Amino acid sequence: MTAADKTRARTIDELKTQLLSLKKEQFNLRFQRASGQLGNTARVRQVRREIARVKTILGERALKTSQEQS
Repeated sequence: MTAADKTRARTIDELKTQLLSLKKEQFNLRFQRASGQLGNTARVRQVRREIARVKTILGERALKTSQEQS
């Protein structure tokens, strides 16, 4: 099961919670990078991609919901 499959299996509320958590982590990573304390530089890219993945899935679901209502 890929990361996208695991993310798609979550509910909308879980996705929103995950997005908030990822944004907080991204904020902390930016501060660590600025102060020179960032040990795992690859994590910045991973978090950015996870945020994009969650936003994409939320957008797909919102589009699907709006199409069903029409």
